[in-house]
Amino acid sequence: MATKKVGIYRKYHGAIPTDESGRPLPKSQWPKKRAHSWVVRWFGDEGNRYARSFRARKEAEWFAETKQSEVRVAADNPPPSIGLGDFVEEHEKVMPGQVARRTLVSQLCALRLFTEHVGRNVHLWDIKPRHAESFVAARLAKGRKVATVNKEIRTLKAIFNLAIDPRGYLLPGQNPFARIRQRRLAPKPLRYVTPQEFHRVLSAAPTLWWKALLSVAYTVGARLGEMLHLTWADVDFLENRIRIVSKGNEGAQCEWEPKDHEGRLLPVPGDVIKLLTQLQAEAAEGCPYVFLPRWRWDYIQRARKAKRWDDRRSLVNNLGRRLATLRKAAGVAKFTYHDLRRSCITNWARHLAIHVVKKLAGHSDIQTTQEYYLSVQEDDLEKARQVQSEILGGVLTDPLLTHFGPLLGSRPEPKES
Repeated sequence: MATKKVGIYRKYHGAIPTDESGRPLPKSQWPKKRAHSWVVRWFGDEGNRYARSFRARKEAEWFAETKQSEVRVAADNPPPSIGLGDFVEEHEKVMPGQVARRTLVSQLCALRLFTEHVGRNVHLWDIKPRHAESFVAARLAKGRKVATVNKEIRTLKAIFNLAIDPRGYLLPGQNPFARIRQRRLAPKPLRYVTPQEFHRVLSAAPTLWWKALLSVAYTVGARLGEMLHLTWADVDFLENRIRIVSKGNEGAQCEWEPKDHEGRLLPVPGDVIKLLTQLQAEAAEGCPYVFLPRWRWDYIQRARKAKRWDDRRSLVNNLGRRLATLRKAAGVAKFTYHDLRRSCITNWARHLAIHVVKKLAGHSDIQTTQEYYLSVQEDDLEKARQVQSEILGGVLTDPLLTHFGPLLGSRPEPKES
């Protein structure tokens, strides 16, 4: 939203002042006699009017000058022209290393979908909020999930913010997705895998590899991508810890970065360390990865020699489908690898401070930990019931408070002597 016109006005409030005879004073005398605030009003490039109130005139003048500078900047230094298609190509070139690889893939996917909708030749400054609204409506009309469309809204909003700063293709306020609201979505219940369910699945696991993978997911709380890129050098068998760190394209390793580029140190139970020790004895010679089966390691090496391997590919395929088969064999309700991680974080939260849980989970925002990972279980509800029962201290069973006794607040009649 480019600023077109800025003005400062008084906004009066309260009763109209009167003279000694009770007659209303003329407006010319209101500034000294009637309470008021100062309002800055301005118009956007599409004709919409905006306003902001201030108590002091100096504050309003300072804000108005800031807005007015946008008019001068737009007139004297218009942003460089670039088409949406060229912007997408530039984004693909400059963003590697600034965000995680999977994040960049997600950004480029959203950009290309938006480009297909509005055209690659449209200039960035010609893209308006109506184009963003039309894109969202079209995605929903095609039957895309609300959660998917909401993610695209967040992604495109962030990308167009980059077009403002640092790239300078748009002026402040010109992000077409800035005011596009995410669609309402009924929250799904968090799937918590109980220890009993986990042990049933673990008992049904056919190999040591499966037992170790599931145990790390449930007790360490690592993401699936973090587990697949875990190397033997990341496992501290003496201190019972593993390190989640980025990987360079060195030797047999594939280039990889953890989410949000943040590494962390995670504790590992002793029983899980024993499983990893046994798994290391069976590992393929020369393979640095903990959870890369021998046959898959051989395949990746052949593909690399033939220059057919891309580090963006998953190190192990079809894990979700194979987990579903294992889960069904154990007779356990549906869950995912991420549900195992979520269950681990919930277990931590019952015994650790929330800021510690946030750090172990690798979340940049503690709200993410609280909102999406901490599920309330039946024993939590029972504890809540016990707390309230102890607070009441049996007062509700007092005959004076039940229908078997007198009405609440009444006194028993004195006995006759």
